[in-house]
Amino acid sequence: MKNIKYIAIIALGLIACEPELDNSVEDAGFYSAGTADFSTFVSVGNSLTAGYADGTVYLEGQKYSYPNILADRFSHVGGGTFTQPLVSDNIGGLILSGNPIPGFDTRLVLTGDPLAPANLDEIPTTEVSNILTGPFNNMSAPGAKSFHLLSDAYGNISGVETGTANPYFVRMASSSSATMLGDAVAQNPTFFSLWIGNNDILSFATSGGVGVDQLGNTNPLTHGPNDITDPTLFHGTYDAILSGLTTNGAKGVVMNLPSVTSIPFFTYVDHNPVPLDAATAGFLNSANAYGAYNAGIQGAFAYLVSVSAITQADADLEIIKRTIIFSESANNALVIMDESLTDLTGINSDLVSMRQATPADLILLTTGPVIGTLAIEGDPTSVIGVSLPLNDSQVLTESEVTMITNAQTAYNNSISMLAAANEDVILVDVKAAMEQLSNGGLSSNGVTITGVYATGGGFSLDGVHPTARGYAFISNIILKRINEEFNATIPETNTGNYPTAYID
Repeated sequence: MKNIKYIAIIALGLIACEPELDNSVEDAGFYSAGTADFSTFVSVGNSLTAGYADGTVYLEGQKYSYPNILADRFSHVGGGTFTQPLVSDNIGGLILSGNPIPGFDTRLVLTGDPLAPANLDEIPTTEVSNILTGPFNNMSAPGAKSFHLLSDAYGNISGVETGTANPYFVRMASSSSATMLGDAVAQNPTFFSLWIGNNDILSFATSGGVGVDQLGNTNPLTHGPNDITDPTLFHGTYDAILSGLTTNGAKGVVMNLPSVTSIPFFTYVDHNPVPLDAATAGFLNSANAYGAYNAGIQGAFAYLVSVSAITQADADLEIIKRTIIFSESANNALVIMDESLTDLTGINSDLVSMRQATPADLILLTTGPVIGTLAIEGDPTSVIGVSLPLNDSQVLTESEVTMITNAQTAYNNSISMLAAANEDVILVDVKAAMEQLSNGGLSSNGVTITGVYATGGGFSLDGVHPTARGYAFISNIILKRINEEFNATIPETNTGNYPTAYID
């Protein structure tokens, strides 16, 4: 059969230039802070706050973090120095005792012909054991979930290898028992930003749902790295974080959570990218391939109906859902595993829980390159996504998407409620802005960005995090709300002066 090739993207308009971060502050009298005080600005969060892009934290990306952009704008109205825990290079990744830390990859760049994303083949130089001297106004740790901000083990270097500590926080923590919130509050901020909660669902999503929905479990110590945080735990944690940041009367902004399933990481690869000719489709439908599986499904459900384990109507729906049929077409649906299906292996061990994907299933960006390749070299019956189903880590099924959406809705309700309860805290609706980005795009200063992977200008090459230009747009959205709610006149930044993707 035809091998499906991963279609490489071609970057358009990849203009890399310096942002407008050196404007004169001689016009400070023209601008006003309104009712806010920006003299000590502290930003708390995760990768979205750190300036993470292209799959890692790198020096150039940190320069374009949204808090750093905001701090420059605040300098027009009395804002003070803004410090960040800078990494050592533009390679990305981290090392511990000279050895690369698994899971902390180097930067993605567009390389080759045709252009395609690939990790830099270089060794990182950012040594985690070289503890930096703070304090730092940008208190963010990529990978942090909400409850990690309260953990006194999160900055202990001995926990890096076991996963109880975050190497990004380790290198900037004031002590091995410090908490992220504690280090932020210790700076006595006059103004803060808080954007946390994405990782409470994102890690589950990007792993393809290889985790557990911890609904009903409020003990964070029993939550795995890819689990969905219990909404009650999230609410209590967020309340504690917000209470800490406002203890000394600081004003601030909080951001809600965008839909993680609408980002390019989940939308770039179609559910039906399989091209087949008539002969290949006919073989796949024959008794030598999926024809036998389809017959087995019908027989199994006939048995379950006969013993009154299921109604005929429900059995008919299950059979339709699980029957695998290919056709002479350029758009056959992928075959996927789905653990939410009724387990029939007790009736027939060959009847594993698989079906063809629908538009409600989301194929991961990282799955794209392997679709149509052979799982076993030289074995034409091991074509991934066709004769061999995608596994649980390669796709988000419809039921998993529902779990994510339910949690996100609960988190955003908590964020809105807790922000509304504090007159000095305003909510920035990033969720609505990101929806607009994915449905037509966002425009500012005559520049438009969209949610199209790599070429749209809004998302970096990891398909999850914004580009520098994307962060500039986010900064302007935040500035607009600050100006509205605090009666300020802080100048926005020129989004056209920020780069999108990089070509190696």
